[in-house]
Formats: sequence, structure tokens, C-alpha cells
Amino acid sequence: QVHLVESGGGLVQAGGSLRLSCAASGRYSIGWFRQPPGKEREFVAHIHWSGSTTSYADSVKGRFTIFRDNAKNTVYLQMNSLKPEDTAVYYCAVGFGVARSGYNFWGQGTQVTVSS
Repeated sequence: QVHLVESGGGLVQAGGSLRLSCAASGRYSIGWFRQPPGKEREFVAHIHWSGSTTSYADSVKGRFTIFRDNAKNTVYLQMNSLKPEDTAVYYCAVGFGVARSGYNFWGQGTQVTVSS
């Protein structure tokens, strides 16, 4: 059974950094999504199960990096130069693509709050 657990969220000042973790029950292609307050859940980044390919939303390119440690079945999202508009609940999920419909297993989410 697929199981995902996110961690690493918290409160940070604008310009700061956070690293989110997604611990999985196996080796899967993983996407990160986020849901800002009052808004729809949106794609952030994706990594193939092998680590060979990654993709990012335009809003985070150059600031966020997705990578994985397959020995630990864990996917990370390194977030640098954070902005208040990055404030959201961040979710990891198993699947492909930029649409929510491409993902069928989700974690419980972790809150990221960026203060100005």
C-alpha cells in the first residue's frame, strides 16, 4: 500500500529557506503541489522515480530544487529565496504531470508560512 508522509514545513522570513521531505513506502515518481489559502491546489515540481528527470512550475524555477534519495525512499523539495506568496500547505503525491488528476496517492500536507 502506498504511504506518503511530508515533513519540514514551518515559519520562515522572506528570503529564507526550507527543505521539505516526502517519505514514501516505495520508489515512485513524486510530485509536489501546494494549496495557498483560499486557492486551488497547484503543481510545484516533479521527479521521476529514477531521478533522471525533473520539472518545475514557472513560479518556482531557479528557487526550488526537487531531488531524491532512493536509499531512503525520500523525495526532497529545497526551497530558497522564499516569498510570502509561497505560503501554502505543501503536499507530495505519487504520479506524473502537472495536473492533480495525474496523481492518485497523496500525503497529509505540511504548512509553509513565509512572513514579509
